[in-house]
Amino acid sequence: MALLRRLVRADHPAIPFTLDGEPCEGRAGDTVLTAILTQAERLRLSEFSASPRAGFCQMGACQDCWIVLESGERLRACSTALSPGMRILTRRARAA
Repeated sequence: MALLRRLVRADHPAIPFTLDGEPCEGRAGDTVLTAILTQAERLRLSEFSASPRAGFCQMGACQDCWIVLESGERLRACSTALSPGMRILTRRARAA
């Protein structure tokens, strides 16, 4: 079950991406955080307690939304625009 339900931008062009190997779809204008949370219950698990995390400050200051791409690149989900073909991993992501 997704944590967020889309109320706006449903008519924006679809952007395909993968989330932990599963094909997903976001919308033009989505951040990576929004795209993930409209597909999943959490953004990632805390590396300290294994508790679910969903971002905190929503403006790139708190370090809570770091995720990784399959390439190994780390990015802040709350301040990064979703791009077509992103291959996002949440199970291996670590906070800064």
